[in-house]
Amino acid sequence: MKKVGKLMLAAAIWIGTLSGIMSQPQQVYANVPIQIMLDGYPLQFPAEPIIKEGTTLVPFRVISEALGIQVIWNAKSKSISAIKGTGPNAVRVQLTLDSKKSSVNGAPVDLAVAPQMVDGHTLIPLSFFSQQFGAQVSWNQKTRTVSILSPKQRMYTMGFYAISSFSDVAMIPILDSIAFGWSRIDENGKFTLNGKDFKWPLPAGNTTPEVLVSEAARSRTLPYLMVYSGDVNGELTKIIENADARKQAISEMVGAAKSNQFQGILLDFEGLGLTTDKTRTRASFTAFVKEISLQAKSENLKLALALHPLNSSYQGYDYKALGQIVDEIVIMAYDYRSGGKSGQPEPADKVDEAIRLALKETKKNKLVLGLNMNSENTKSVNTLIGLAKRYDLKGIAIWRLGLVSSEEWTQMQKSIEFKN
Repeated sequence: MKKVGKLMLAAAIWIGTLSGIMSQPQQVYANVPIQIMLDGYPLQFPAEPIIKEGTTLVPFRVISEALGIQVIWNAKSKSISAIKGTGPNAVRVQLTLDSKKSSVNGAPVDLAVAPQMVDGHTLIPLSFFSQQFGAQVSWNQKTRTVSILSPKQRMYTMGFYAISSFSDVAMIPILDSIAFGWSRIDENGKFTLNGKDFKWPLPAGNTTPEVLVSEAARSRTLPYLMVYSGDVNGELTKIIENADARKQAISEMVGAAKSNQFQGILLDFEGLGLTTDKTRTRASFTAFVKEISLQAKSENLKLALALHPLNSSYQGYDYKALGQIVDEIVIMAYDYRSGGKSGQPEPADKVDEAIRLALKETKKNKLVLGLNMNSENTKSVNTLIGLAKRYDLKGIAIWRLGLVSSEEWTQMQKSIEFKN
């Protein structure tokens, strides 16, 4: 009862405060449409938000779904049930159309303005709604913009450990999985642990690659052997279109993963489908993935892919077929900028499009959004994580350890509940 009482008091204080902030809008801005930014990126609405009696009302369902809240509409009683979470920590809100009376976890709470039905869409007071589910809300009267920061939530996190990543080795235990980039397909289409850049590293004192893998597994961080290659000289095309080459490479990859105590294989095969026949390349790569999947499963190894996004120039990846084979797909939704702008944050609209295209082909619980930390900053990281939350993706993948600043780690820890 004490917890509910505090919740009611906090809701009442918040409603009063935000209503005061949003009251008396200046006439000069009255005709400017209200926009709502969720984690720094626009949220599209089926109905225009309105201000009534100094309180902003917004379409309820679209915000709820973007924040992972279950919404149930009862037409007979004209009531709305919203549930966030499960078990004893769940927040359950009950609202009724045209009534200022509501309940939060069974306790009565009064609203400043009753929920309204506008053009078939239910609008509710933003302040009440957001506060109950832990979101932070601010209002900019000049631009007529509502900004919402989604609440911190548990998300699956993958890290990439490759070139110059040792500085972030202490972060491995908080991650759900870690992909060690110590192997590749070379220019001759051969699997190797001694290639350029992506190669088996030398020991650093008592810290050996084997120790890193075993310590990751001990901390319940699943260690992947990442196999990198690019189709710069057609090396990938050679291997995926040749049955004998496929068989040999797959056998060597699975053997290397098992003998070095990895628990999975992640293929980062880049550049497919730029200059080759796209249909043939997709079919060949899918066949390759099917073959390695069978061997990986027989050895109790997970299989993951890092793929170019569907709105890139590389069209050699059949997301639909691949999503039915592997355990997870990392969407490498980056490198959209060119002409010397690669160091700038990725355009969020392109990342948004990449996610939506992938969701048309693959289940959301298999999709992991890749973040290229060479380009991002604290603000953009929050936006990208927000997009992963908005679409309820499996999680995020950080490319790569060693590139993440302390400020960016802090921002991620504000947005995500990590494993430990």
